[in-house]
Amino acid sequence: MKINNILISQSIGSDTPYLELSKNKNVKIDFRSFIEIKGASSSDVRKQKINFSDFNIVLFISKKSVDHYFRLAESMRFKVPISMKYICQTKTIAYYLQKYIIYRKRKIHIGNKSFIDIIPYIKKYPKEKFILPSSDILKPEIPNMLNKLKIFWKKAILYKTTYSDLSDLKHIYYDILVFFSPTEIKSLFKNFPKFNQNGIKIATFGKNTLNAAYQAGLKIDIKVPTPEFPSMAMALEKYIKKLNTVKY
Repeated sequence: MKINNILISQSIGSDTPYLELSKNKNVKIDFRSFIEIKGASSSDVRKQKINFSDFNIVLFISKKSVDHYFRLAESMRFKVPISMKYICQTKTIAYYLQKYIIYRKRKIHIGNKSFIDIIPYIKKYPKEKFILPSSDILKPEIPNMLNKLKIFWKKAILYKTTYSDLSDLKHIYYDILVFFSPTEIKSLFKNFPKFNQNGIKIATFGKNTLNAAYQAGLKIDIKVPTPEFPSMAMALEKYIKKLNTVKY
């Protein structure tokens, strides 16, 4: 089956490699976020009995958690002190912090990829108080790891994830659907409970997304990341080349 069109289940910026892929392979690629983010209000935070001034280390696990932490800090008139320490799960998140703070004046620890990578940094401060800005959806292994450390920490739900309304896609067919999170898989079936794959190719990024797709009964054709294809764009390019190559 030749690949003609692909749906990416996220909103992608103008610098995305998928646009170059679309041009080079003559494939139509659409972008549509399957989930929506709703920021918490100051009153929502207070209801959780969270006071930002009680904590001196912030654990950041996503760029969204950075945005909503500083957004709410400002709305709640909490001036983040220069002495505040930050532990970021990845370099991307740490670099994103520069949107809000001056690097040279702050103490920042950076992990490599997974949450487990920042555990050694957390252990360095056994008597400090940690706050974990998060959405309402959090991988259970994260609080499990923090609880085992026997430290003082609290999760602050600063934004919530909801399913997008995808009803306008009901009669639109794509050759490949691309997913990056388990919530996007759930959104698909929330919108289309009777979804039938019917030969549609499914691409997933990450172990949790892959497992969610399997649990939903989907057949997975593209699994990322792998040593050969660390990015989804690379995997799609290879897959399209394989299926769209005309054989004589």
